[in-house]
Amino acid sequence: MFIHLTVNITGGYGIFRDEFYYIACTEHMDWGYVDQPPFSIAMLWLNRLLCGDSLFAIRLLPAIIGATVVLLAGIMTKELGGKKFAQALAAISVITAPLTLGVNSNFSMNSFDLLFWTLALYLLIRIVKEDNPKQWLFLGIVIGLGLLNKISVFWLGAGLVIGLILTPNRKLILTRRVWAAAGIASLLFLPHIIWQIVYGFPTLEFMRNAITIKYVEVSPLQILIEQILNMNPITFPIWISGLTYFLISNKIKQFRILPIIYLTVFLILVINKNSKSEYLGPIFPMLFALGSFTLEKFISRYNWRWLWPVFPAIIIMSGIVFSPFAIAVLPVKTYISYAQTLGITPSTSEKKEVARLPQFYADMFGWKELAAAAADAYDTLTPEEKSKCTIFCNNYGEAGAIDYYGKIYGLPKAISGHNNYWLWGPGNATGEIVIRLGGSKEAILKSYEEVKQAVLFTDKYCMPYENNMPIYICRNRRTSLQEDWMKLKHYD
Repeated sequence: MFIHLTVNITGGYGIFRDEFYYIACTEHMDWGYVDQPPFSIAMLWLNRLLCGDSLFAIRLLPAIIGATVVLLAGIMTKELGGKKFAQALAAISVITAPLTLGVNSNFSMNSFDLLFWTLALYLLIRIVKEDNPKQWLFLGIVIGLGLLNKISVFWLGAGLVIGLILTPNRKLILTRRVWAAAGIASLLFLPHIIWQIVYGFPTLEFMRNAITIKYVEVSPLQILIEQILNMNPITFPIWISGLTYFLISNKIKQFRILPIIYLTVFLILVINKNSKSEYLGPIFPMLFALGSFTLEKFISRYNWRWLWPVFPAIIIMSGIVFSPFAIAVLPVKTYISYAQTLGITPSTSEKKEVARLPQFYADMFGWKELAAAAADAYDTLTPEEKSKCTIFCNNYGEAGAIDYYGKIYGLPKAISGHNNYWLWGPGNATGEIVIRLGGSKEAILKSYEEVKQAVLFTDKYCMPYENNMPIYICRNRRTSLQEDWMKLKHYD
């Protein structure tokens, strides 16, 4: 938590693309959105109400969640039978994992997803140990809220079912407590299902387009290698030994359901060839708990107590080395030099070109400058034209940034055909006067009688497809925006 708050006080590299979108979503509260359920948006709405919408305020909740997950990792290890060394090792492994560090460095549903998975697996450990009916009710609530946050919690549910079937815990399937937990989870998730039905299941369309258009296909080996890198390569011997030991040892067979859940989710991602390896991130606090317990047991068995300070020290040092790739602890120029020195090139999990920075960082640059450029174009309009003007953006990042910074410059709200911006519609815009971000003049002239480039936006650190972006003033749309709105939709 201290790491995140320290970075965010200084501003890091800036607000991330998706954070602008989430802020925009809080101004359209609903039971669902094209690309996510409503829980994280509701939490951001409350956070904005209490703390405002500065970068520090927006990222306060993820920092708190990150600290909570670290604590839960230690508690899980204790529940498994791990002593102080194992508890500390599990906590340190979570802190230093680039993926968990990065997930909690900005606001997103992924931060809450990490919390819900970790809390659910902790409750499952308690259930296996105590067989307390109340724990099942709590598990149902956690899974239900988790689904209201991100539907990938279904994978956790699938792993839980498979784990129950393949272990002696299968007897629990016939008990009322399991079905009560499932019923609670379903009831909590029901409002979002109803929302999906009302709007024609937009999330299914979004997922289909993202898989076929947006995400890069990955092999099983790539998923494994990326997991190792994302979770800090130095911790690989820890979690893989824990996974193996808890899978094959008869001494702790009551916990065999835990590695089976991981393997089930891994298999689901392998079958879906366009999945991201980071989707497995939420299960790693549990794997670190298994591995830390296993390593402690191994050291104690051979009386190699001299290793107790060695492992944490090595993991902490490696965490320091890898941290600049997860959180903005270095000035951007220093980061670029640091990455080049280590031979690490910018990357993305999407089918997009990158330049000097990986997409995760590039998407934090240029937004305020983009809004200022749009304002320069807007200020060339007459008062009468301003009253009729709307700003059309290519994607929710651009639209969200215009909406966030636009109040500084007195800009009208942005519109876009991207994801929930399309659902929110064009408002009262007719297309008589439009400030258009990006695109070719020739293509835009097909829709407008007059198109004039007013500004050229540039930023050397932003994503290449948004650099050198012309900003046009378009007049007299040939057909109304209202009439053409259906054609402008793109869920991806």
